[in-house]
Amino acid sequence: MKLECKKIDRNLIVKMTGEIDHHYAQDIREKIDREYKKQACNNIILDFSGVNFMDSSGIGMIIGRYKLASEKGGKVVAFGLVDNAKRIFDMSGLNRLINCYNTKEEAINSL
Repeated sequence: MKLECKKIDRNLIVKMTGEIDHHYAQDIREKIDREYKKQACNNIILDFSGVNFMDSSGIGMIIGRYKLASEKGGKVVAFGLVDNAKRIFDMSGLNRLINCYNTKEEAINSL
């Protein structure tokens, strides 16, 4: 799993590449939290365009980031979901908490 964080305005954009599973979920969680606090962001934008697999540990990681941002009055949105990740979002109900978009521009403009 590769993770890149970039701040645009008050948004932390997190580009994930690889698999989000129990081997990587804790590391992803810690890195996002550290950057979110360090960069003093309000919102988290999750870029799933490079994610080829996600299991239930990814659900927990996302819900935790949702709670973190909500406590600060921010939001979490996602874009670029394909196949497996989109199916997990739909089946778990994450799509009711986290708005999903096709592009980064749509995600940024939604905030």
